[in-house]
Amino acid sequence: MTGTGGSTAYASGPLLLGVRHHGPGSARAVRAALDAARPAVVLIEGPPEADALIPLAADPGLRPPVALLAHAVDEPGRSAFWPFAEFSPEWVAIRWALEQGVPARFIDLPATHTLAWQKEAGESGHDDGGDGDDGGDGDDAGEPGPGPDPGSGHDDQVRVDPLAVLAEAAGYDDPERWWEDVVEHRGPGARDPFAPFAAVAEAMGALRERYGAGGRTRDLVREAHMRLRLRDARKEFGDAVAVVCGAWHVPALRERTTVTADRALLKGLPRTRTDLTWVPWTHRRLARSGGYGAGIDSPGWYGHLFHAPDRPVERWLTKVARLLREEDRIVSSAHVIEAVRLAETLAALRGRPLPGLGETTDAVRAVLCDGSDVPLALVHDRLVVGDVLGEVPESAPAVPLQRDLVRQQRSLRLKPEALERELELDLRGDTDAGRSRLLHRLRLLGVGWGEPARSRGSTGTFRETWRLRWEPELSVRVAEAGVWGTTVHAAARAKAEADATGAEALADVTALAEQCLLAGLPDALPVVMRVLADRAALDTDVGHLAQALPALVRSLRYGDVRGTDTGALAEVAAGLAERVFVGLPPACVALDTDAAEEMRGHVDAVHTAVGLLTESLPGVAAGAAGEGAGLPAGMGGGGAGAAAGVAGRGVGAVAGGGGLRERWRAVLRVLSLRDTAPGVIRGRAVRLLLDDGALTPEEAARLTGLALSPGTPPAAAAAWVEGFAGGGGGLLLVHDERLLALLDTWLTGVPADAFTDVLPLLRRTFAAYEPGVRRTLGELVRRGPAGRPGGDTAQGATIPGFAAEPDTGRADAVLPVLRLLLGLDARLDTVPAPARSSPHGAAHTPPPGATREATYETAPDSTHEDCLTGVGT
Repeated sequence: MTGTGGSTAYASGPLLLGVRHHGPGSARAVRAALDAARPAVVLIEGPPEADALIPLAADPGLRPPVALLAHAVDEPGRSAFWPFAEFSPEWVAIRWALEQGVPARFIDLPATHTLAWQKEAGESGHDDGGDGDDGGDGDDAGEPGPGPDPGSGHDDQVRVDPLAVLAEAAGYDDPERWWEDVVEHRGPGARDPFAPFAAVAEAMGALRERYGAGGRTRDLVREAHMRLRLRDARKEFGDAVAVVCGAWHVPALRERTTVTADRALLKGLPRTRTDLTWVPWTHRRLARSGGYGAGIDSPGWYGHLFHAPDRPVERWLTKVARLLREEDRIVSSAHVIEAVRLAETLAALRGRPLPGLGETTDAVRAVLCDGSDVPLALVHDRLVVGDVLGEVPESAPAVPLQRDLVRQQRSLRLKPEALERELELDLRGDTDAGRSRLLHRLRLLGVGWGEPARSRGSTGTFRETWRLRWEPELSVRVAEAGVWGTTVHAAARAKAEADATGAEALADVTALAEQCLLAGLPDALPVVMRVLADRAALDTDVGHLAQALPALVRSLRYGDVRGTDTGALAEVAAGLAERVFVGLPPACVALDTDAAEEMRGHVDAVHTAVGLLTESLPGVAAGAAGEGAGLPAGMGGGGAGAAAGVAGRGVGAVAGGGGLRERWRAVLRVLSLRDTAPGVIRGRAVRLLLDDGALTPEEAARLTGLALSPGTPPAAAAAWVEGFAGGGGGLLLVHDERLLALLDTWLTGVPADAFTDVLPLLRRTFAAYEPGVRRTLGELVRRGPAGRPGGDTAQGATIPGFAAEPDTGRADAVLPVLRLLLGLDARLDTVPAPARSSPHGAAHTPPPGATREATYETAPDSTHEDCLTGVGT
């Protein structure tokens, strides 16, 4: 039934309300026009298959921003979205129809054709709002997003931006500012609620006369379908029909065409089976910067304009002040008052009816941010764009996997949020362990809700740090993963088994085994381990084996925390390590610079893996001291043959305590002495042996002297230095002046013509050091290391602030507490305090009770007047 304004509204036929998608001014005008016209049916631009989902908009659990998601049944990854915000005119029209009990229907091209078009055109992924051409929500007052026309090939015409054309005609260089002045800041017509739509329709009609389809031939097909649905509605309800669509389509809907002509355009369109549902959306994805064709620059600002009952500038600047105060910035009420005045003054100077986003942003920068763009970027991210995430009720259609995910999110109290946040997990607790398994399973399924991050606290295996952010596309990923199972656990298991069978690289399989352990999928491990054993047996590339070993060894650590049996992994890891030991020395011969650098990374990774594997396999540590004691000497000149000899004992020797670490050290000795190996690998091998305590400082100095001897080419010597001193080697040079002296002597002796060749390697090596380490090295070089060959440094010279010899008495004072911390003594009271020598050589005996109390005395001739004997708790 029509109201008093009905005769005016339908004088020229159906009421066509041309809007800008996601425009608050258009949304207010639509509500005013519908209240005045009181149509019998409301037709809305959108996929007709979603008509059954319209009643859900009345559910309080469906809170915008939300989107209609359409995906192909046989290929869920092929999908399209139609987003709605609270300030979207289409959403306002839907809500008005539901409140008034008036039918609401979608009239755009069905999603069955839209998604089939995507497949024929080879368009991958999903489409945000159809990007105008293919989804229905992208023409943004006739401003569709980019994209080819699958129906007729790529358009040769230049696409027209209607807002830009109209803004230019009005003398504006910014389409957004023109739209704000003309529509957003004017509000609906006070006397005639239909006047704004008539003006916009007239402007769009002129543009269509000049530009035709504007380079969007797919729109002609969409508009033909809209006209057919409009005819059907007029047959049923007469002229009391209101149509809410992009303003670009209004001239086409008024155009007089025959039914036959429209059906001819729709004839032969491809089809595909589709499913539709509501999914949560975010303000960030409504932004044009997110790649959405019908996006707006400031969804948060538009939402504020739509909801503010009055004084929008004052209310907006109050929000900004609140945000800055939460970030510990000093913002007072006087700041807000002055910012309002400045925004209004700027609007008057620029000839605008009201301050817009540009004026308020300038005022915020000048007054609230003290001219800095750093806090202004926070305001833009949190308020101008925003992180609002919509909600969808359980009654909305969903695939079984989505329902299981929602159930687990609730049971684990892990709510999806649009704002990125960090989550610290302690895997010793059931809830956190369940959260970890869920996040790892979702990553295995390709649903990247969370990404692992480096923990700022403990680095133990019982702690994990995740960076979480829910994006709308993840709903598509969940639907896509539904082909693997109806629950997260079942789907992740099936996906892991399929990935293992189809994996091509050995490292991919080992990484998958690690993911299975992290995700708590022991039932998928048999298949993964069978594939892993087969691939490891057939792969002869040492680089592949070395790349695969670290992930496999890391997996062994999760058995204690997650309660997973890793016996099968241990056997494969030990066998893989033995094969690396045999093949590594020959593989390090005749390598170019890039290959040598890559192999150096493999050596570092294997070294770390062997250390973890030694701790994980029973009996290895014990066997290392007994059996492996004589290996290094035998390996000195034995080359790869000796390595093969010790490696030939196999996995059984490892499991029985065969000294895995010592055999790895033997391989490192072979690499350190092999002249045919690149210098960066030989230097790295020496460094690893020295760090492990398998090489004495004297032997390390001897090898350094050989590597830096005058007979060694400067480039080879520089590569050796990079391998030895790179990766944290600065502290080694700080504390061992003999090595620093050898390096300094070699460096000062490099010929001038060769110095420029070795300079990049040296810069890369020393640039990795901490600034404090570089500063200390510079000071040591300036004063001259004590061990410099031929130097004239006095024997008694010391580093400023340090004595010539260590004070063992003071050092022994901390031993009781250190033994207690290490668990070597049951009680501290039973450990007598050590005697301490005074600076004059006289022994000092602390008084009784010094084992528990800190005893101070004054040493008159001591540099430090307060001498501490013992350490109190």
